[in-house]
Amino acid sequence: MELKKFFLEQLEREGEASRKAIERVPEGQNSWKPHPKSMELGILATLTANMPGWIGLIIRTDELDLADPNRPRPKPMETRAELLAALEKALADSRKALNDTTEEHLMKHWKLRMGETVMSDEPRYAAIIDGAITHLAHHRGQLTVYLRLKDASVPAIYGPSADER
Repeated sequence: MELKKFFLEQLEREGEASRKAIERVPEGQNSWKPHPKSMELGILATLTANMPGWIGLIIRTDELDLADPNRPRPKPMETRAELLAALEKALADSRKALNDTTEEHLMKHWKLRMGETVMSDEPRYAAIIDGAITHLAHHRGQLTVYLRLKDASVPAIYGPSADER
């Protein structure tokens, strides 16, 4: 199977799972967090909505410098409608990037850095799995914990949830 096809299938599966979680994010509670060291709900929900777009970023760029003060940082969104629109935009962007790329390009290296420190330098296909798809599953999992703690219904994602059997 081609990597492009594999990633497109993963993107659809993870997109649907993210959509289910985002549809349940309580509105008007962006600043809530379960612990002082935790991320705020609004930031986490925004991150979850935008992360599918990281696939396109990895395909279209050669590196990302997290220390760059000019890198885009999305503001937390206020409504589920905004979050869902951002998710759909991110999914569409990454679908296009995947459809437009080549297998050879997915083999080329991509770097994640923090200023002069290179945090990772790996083939794009590995960066897509680790930095986008698995990372999305991690943050979406955090989001479902927040949903539970806010007494929102938790969607079935990889199997049944206590709210959906």
